[in-house]
Amino acid sequence: MLIEFRFTNYRSFRKEASLSMEATGLSSFKSCLIPFSSSVKVLPACAIYGKNGGGKSNVIRAFWVAVQFIRNAQRTQHECAPIPVNPFALNDYSRNEPTSFDFVYTVNGIKYWYGFSATREKVVSEYLYHAPKGQKSLIFNRKKQEFTFTEEKIKRGMIGEMVAENQLFFSVACTMNDIPCVSAMRWFRNQIYFSRDYSDIPGQLLEYSEDKNMLKAISDYAKVADLGIQEMLFEFGDKEIDEEVSLPDDIPDDIREALVQFMHALSESSHNGEMRLKMGEVSAKARHLGTDRDGKESSYLLDLSDESDGTRKLMALAPAIESALGTGGVLLVDELERQLHPKLVRFIIAKFQSKSSNPNGAQLIFTTHDTELMNLEYLRKDQLYLVDKQDKDGTSELYNISEFGTRTTDNIRKGYLVGKYGAIPEIEVEEVE
Repeated sequence: MLIEFRFTNYRSFRKEASLSMEATGLSSFKSCLIPFSSSVKVLPACAIYGKNGGGKSNVIRAFWVAVQFIRNAQRTQHECAPIPVNPFALNDYSRNEPTSFDFVYTVNGIKYWYGFSATREKVVSEYLYHAPKGQKSLIFNRKKQEFTFTEEKIKRGMIGEMVAENQLFFSVACTMNDIPCVSAMRWFRNQIYFSRDYSDIPGQLLEYSEDKNMLKAISDYAKVADLGIQEMLFEFGDKEIDEEVSLPDDIPDDIREALVQFMHALSESSHNGEMRLKMGEVSAKARHLGTDRDGKESSYLLDLSDESDGTRKLMALAPAIESALGTGGVLLVDELERQLHPKLVRFIIAKFQSKSSNPNGAQLIFTTHDTELMNLEYLRKDQLYLVDKQDKDGTSELYNISEFGTRTTDNIRKGYLVGKYGAIPEIEVEEVE
């Protein structure tokens, strides 16, 4: 469960940006909040708004690049390999200063604080704290290549000697089975999911392909997207699998390869996707109701490539949504409403806002231009974030609607559209007569 994410000097953000998932004392939708302690409740979702080019997607990108580096720093950082940070570039000094990322989160009821600061050449600082008994305590602290430990000093000191300047101690320690580090790493490796656009979907579906319920989940979401779909049929080689059949845990290699082809088909254009389906000897079809020449009801199969982009996108999002809900993880989506009807967007949000569909405390973080969500019929005020870019120096700023001290009677959507809270394009719209 994410409590807070902060980052500094990344892309359009020069100063520190903070995305807090800690709920305020609002009375609306209190039942949707995720309990952490007697005094702290956490938000199950937040929406990030802003004008085009303002930097809202950079919030998702910052989260993504930090998580990918944390997961892979030990494996990918060979000697002299650059650290994948992208500092603010619209001045003559920020590019030489470190970029920092900080996370406050919980795993199995234990609270963790982890962060690092790095240039493209080396890690400048890094730390990890935990509170297994409610009291915050240090696991390790790093200043360049100097390390501080309160426990396991000999073992962790040996690990520190093996950590290169461009590697994270956190990642290396996990490969050496440092138990507190391994426990803290589980959240990054097992409970964070991304779906920024179609290019990410193949990797996600491949990652989830061994889940025996995945085909059924994809089929169920297809039915939600298109009420005309009666069921989905998947045929791998000469073996047909419908939505009611669960895949075994040990999927054969030929079926796994077919699933790979299927996920690529979801992410590509209709023509290319259909070619991949045929090359992989896998067929994905939707059964629709129609009528025959006598006017009698009958069913007909349509290829996946014949389905709408919205249907295909929701089907492709299904694995990440269901995985986050199942693990109590965090799902980050850039432009959630892209190619989706507003009702489908609300369908996804409601899955995270409802205790019945989200008993494990999963969270959804997404960027959007859908201002109808500002009507507060699905989200609270403290779930609305804005990103604005300053004209003077090109820096982006992240802030919450709650910071404006709005009243419960205020029309948030109207106020946003007239520029009361910033983060909208400054353009003149000609009057139509």
